[in-house]
Amino acid sequence: MKFSVFQLSRIGGRSMNEDRMGYCYTQASGLFVLADGMGGHPDGEIAAQIALDTISALYQKEANPVIGNPSEFLAHAVLAAHHRIIRHAAHKGMLDTPRTTVVAAIVQNGQAAWVHCGDSRLYVVRHGQLLLRTRDHSLLEQARPGMKAYESANRNILFTCLGSTAKPMLDIAAPFALRQGDKLMLCSDGLWGSVADAEIVRQLNARSVSEAVPALVESALLAGGEQSDNVTVLAMEWESPDGPATIQLSPVDGGFASTLEDAGLDTQVDDLDDAMIERSIAEINAAIRRSADKRA
Repeated sequence: MKFSVFQLSRIGGRSMNEDRMGYCYTQASGLFVLADGMGGHPDGEIAAQIALDTISALYQKEANPVIGNPSEFLAHAVLAAHHRIIRHAAHKGMLDTPRTTVVAAIVQNGQAAWVHCGDSRLYVVRHGQLLLRTRDHSLLEQARPGMKAYESANRNILFTCLGSTAKPMLDIAAPFALRQGDKLMLCSDGLWGSVADAEIVRQLNARSVSEAVPALVESALLAGGEQSDNVTVLAMEWESPDGPATIQLSPVDGGFASTLEDAGLDTQVDDLDDAMIERSIAEINAAIRRSADKRA
């Protein structure tokens, strides 16, 4: 399996980088993950790191050397990450849960499958055209024609994410055939919130991923100015089913692990199921009710 990959993250004008990204691969399969910890809730960077760690741990456990059903795997892995975030909050006695968006893709057998929750995006560019883009889980992106009430909705208002006390909604794409030269990009809203889709496509088409990613990140930082959000991009160019991967890394800005192997959190992922997720959510809700009763 031959592909080129490049990743870059910058802290922007924020005090902390809450984005996380990483990838790992076998000789026949690759996993790419990006998570954006949500502000307004505690420990967003922890939620993003848990998502990265959990999905990658499951992948490394099950890719022998490929994942049997990528779509099913991604759904299970993201729900497992959600459970671990909830369990982290319950263990710490937190009254509000850490939360994160996530987008993840698996590339194998000349195909790509992906899942996303929230507003971290995946783009597929082919021959200078935007072939595919995920739709954010926001009122603005999900509004149907004629729904006037959502026309002025803030694009950053999400109705689902990992770590909330409601089970997350996931969009899952079935495996999609790749062609030589296709470019697949994962990014946080720090990029697409400042750089238009047309410019993203132009840059990805005109340059290699090792050149396009830094250029896009710099454009987003310049557009955001002193108040720029964290900007994180992970891009892959597909070359062929055979041959070695070309890995090109850039230092990250924010002091966090940039590769999946660097993650330091517990990544034991056995026995994760929906029942355990629901029990953990119930624990969080009970803690919130107890706190409200005390204040009353």
